[in-house]
Amino acid sequence: MSTTSLDSQSAEVRPRLLDTVDRVCEVCFGLFMALTFVGAVSAIDAPADAPRTMFYTALGCNLAWGLADAVMYLVRTLTERGRRLSLIKAVSNASDPADAIGRLRDALSPALRTLVDDAELESIRSRIARNTNVAGRPTLGPEDFLAAAGIFLLVVIATFPVALPFIVFADLSTALLVSRVLTILMLFGAGIALGRHAGFGGWIAGVVMTLVGIALTMAIIALGG
Repeated sequence: MSTTSLDSQSAEVRPRLLDTVDRVCEVCFGLFMALTFVGAVSAIDAPADAPRTMFYTALGCNLAWGLADAVMYLVRTLTERGRRLSLIKAVSNASDPADAIGRLRDALSPALRTLVDDAELESIRSRIARNTNVAGRPTLGPEDFLAAAGIFLLVVIATFPVALPFIVFADLSTALLVSRVLTILMLFGAGIALGRHAGFGGWIAGVVMTLVGIALTMAIIALGG
């Protein structure tokens, strides 16, 4: 790992604007938000305008939460970069190499701490100490705003498979059935994607995600969400 990759905001490698976990989690978040409205609809005593009202209410809610989630993504990204930059400066300015190595080790995840020895950390420390091209403050680039826009769109787009059937189908019972089937399929697909990304069994993860999603939605509705 080179020093440049640590201290240069513009050189940060991002093969995709959002990784698999980000994309799947944002879609699931949008699904759960829309499901809180769909779950409150009854095919028996719903008023005539309930489907259209529910659709626009769910869409408006996901527009608001998509915007909030996108902004918080930018805040989180800037905070993480500031933390990394502070680490680089602390290591670079440390008078005691042992203290700098300790800071680098503390920054590693628990799983990596046992795999990286002091000699490797010293090599990183020495490269950081020799580097003079350290950014003054953390910044956001165009790719970060594109990623935030992607988060916003994912949350909003997740509204449509759940709520759009209530606009397409005149019969409320049919709309409810189609909405629930599409929701289950999306949760199952999200679980498969996460399972494969994590190295677990895709089908098992799909079933687990579906069950967790249904249980979570029921809990949200029960709590007045």
